[in-house]
Amino acid sequence: MNRTYNKLAFLSFSASLFLMGCGSTSLVSTPVENIDTVPLKISELTDYEKKHWGHLDLLRDTIPGMSVDRAYDEIIKNRKGKTIVVAVLDSGMDLEHEDIKNVLWTNTDEIPNNGKDDDGNGYVDDVHGYNFLGDAYNEQLEYVRMLRLNIGDASDRAKARLMLDEEYPKALQNKQQYEQIYQVVKGADKNVKEALGKDTYTKEDLLSIEAKTPQMEQSIAVLSQMFAYGDSISGVISELEEGITYFADQVNYNLNKDFNGRTPVGDDPYDITDVPYGNGNPKNQVDTESHGTHVAGIIAAQRNNGKGVNGVAQNVEIMSIRAVPNGDEYDKDIALGIRYAVDNGASIINCSFGKAFSPEAQWVYEAISYAASRDVLIVHAAGNDGNDLDDPENPNYPNDHKFGNTEFVDNVITVGALASGYGSEMVATFSNYGNQNVDVFAPGDKIYSTMPNNDYEFQGGTSMAAPAVAGVAALIRSYYPNLSAPQIKNIIMESGLKTKASVIVAGDETKATTFDKISKSGKMVNAYNALILADNISKGKMTLDSNSK
Repeated sequence: MNRTYNKLAFLSFSASLFLMGCGSTSLVSTPVENIDTVPLKISELTDYEKKHWGHLDLLRDTIPGMSVDRAYDEIIKNRKGKTIVVAVLDSGMDLEHEDIKNVLWTNTDEIPNNGKDDDGNGYVDDVHGYNFLGDAYNEQLEYVRMLRLNIGDASDRAKARLMLDEEYPKALQNKQQYEQIYQVVKGADKNVKEALGKDTYTKEDLLSIEAKTPQMEQSIAVLSQMFAYGDSISGVISELEEGITYFADQVNYNLNKDFNGRTPVGDDPYDITDVPYGNGNPKNQVDTESHGTHVAGIIAAQRNNGKGVNGVAQNVEIMSIRAVPNGDEYDKDIALGIRYAVDNGASIINCSFGKAFSPEAQWVYEAISYAASRDVLIVHAAGNDGNDLDDPENPNYPNDHKFGNTEFVDNVITVGALASGYGSEMVATFSNYGNQNVDVFAPGDKIYSTMPNNDYEFQGGTSMAAPAVAGVAALIRSYYPNLSAPQIKNIIMESGLKTKASVIVAGDETKATTFDKISKSGKMVNAYNALILADNISKGKMTLDSNSK
C-alpha cells in the first residue's frame, strides 16, 4: 500500500529543522496572469487553514493549495455539470459515512444481497463497487511473497532477500523502541496528571510544576521534549500508538515470510484466469482500514452539507473497488479492478498505491491500455519513499512507461505531494519525485478528510495528492465532457503554477534543487487555471501540443 508514516520522529528526542532562504518568487499562472511576487507565509496556519489548505489559493492565501475555492467562486458558481463516476481503487471504504454515502455510485441494474449477478457483468451483488479481497486485509509486501512462493526473476529474488534481511530487523527494532518510548511517556504523563490534579494540561502547566523528586524532574523533561511533536501529550501518545501498530504490522504481516494473507480469499492470486473471487461488498473490514475512506473524501466528500469536509469535486459518484490490503496489492486485483471500473462506467480511476516489485506487471499494463482505449483517466500516486523515480534503482509500479524512454499510453498522470508551507519546504519530505516520471505536484501533506465511523482526521502521503488531482480532473470532465482523458491530463499539467524556487526534496537539505526540475511539468496543480484552460480548449480557442506534457 502506498502510505507514509513519520516513523523516525520519535526515535530521537531531538529534531532539526532545515531552512533555506527564499526571496520573492516569479510564478507563471497559465494561461491567466503572471504572479510577480508571492510572500512567504510567516504566521501559523489557523485551524480552518490546516483543515482546508489544499483548496486555498497561493495568491490570496500565500498557501500552495489548488485554488479550488476560487474556482467555485469565480468560474463554476451555479453552473450545472455532467455527473462523473470516479473509481477509488483502494482499501475498502465506509459506505455509510455521513459525507460519502450520498455521493456513492450505485449499480441500479443490480438487486442488493440476492446472491445473483442481475446485470450479467460477471460480479454478484456489486451495488456500490466490488471487493477483490474478500475477507482478507493484512498482507505481505510483494517482495516477501516472492521469497515465500519462489516467484519472479532470480535477480529480483536476490534483491528481495537482501531487502528482507535488512528491513525485518529494522522494523523489529523500531517497534521495540516505540514501545519503550511509549511506556516512558505514559508513565511521565501519569505522574504529571497526578501532580497537577487534572487530566489535560499545557506545556505551561507542565513547566509550572516544582520538581521535588528525580522522578518528577525526569517526567517534566521527557514531556517537555514530547511537546515538540504535538500540541498535547494525548496527541503524542496517539501518535506513538499509531507507530507501534505500524511496526507491529510490518513485523507480523508485511515482512513476515511465513504469513499468507490470501488464504481467506481462496483464489490463486498469480493466475488471472482463476475467477470469480471476492464479493460485492467493498466496505472496510475494520476501523483501521481507513485509507480508501480518506481518499474518497478528498475527491468528493459531499460539498456544503454542513459536515466535516468538502471534496474537490461536485457532480461525482464514487465507485468503491476494494483491492489494496494492509500490505502490497496483488497485480491480479489491480488489473481486474481497473477493468471493472472501466466496464462499469468510471471515467476516472484513482490509484493511491504502489510497490517496488511487480511479478505480473504485464497484467496491469494491459489493463491500463484497456482504460486508455476507453478514454479513462488514471491518476496515480508517486510514492512515499523520498526517491527520484528517474533513477533505475528506484522502480515504482504501476507506471506508464515500462521503464523505457517513452510512455506507452497517455491516460496516466503521476502525482507528487506538496506541504502547506510555500517556499523551500513546500515539497513533502516523503514524496517521490522525478523530472520524467512524476508529472505534477499537489497538496498531500497533513490533509484533513473522512475516516470510518463519521470521523475525520489528518493523513499525509502522495496517496492524498493523487485524489486531489482526481478531483480536479472530475471538475474538468464534468463541465467539459467533450475533452478526452489525454487532453485533461495535459490541461492539468500545463495549467499549473510554475516556480524556479529552490526546494528541499526527501527532507534532505543536501538534495536541494529547483522546483521546476522535480516533475515533468515543473508545476503545482491549480484547479482555477485548469478550468480556464479547459474552457479555451473545449471551445477551440487554444490547442495543446501533445508533446508538451
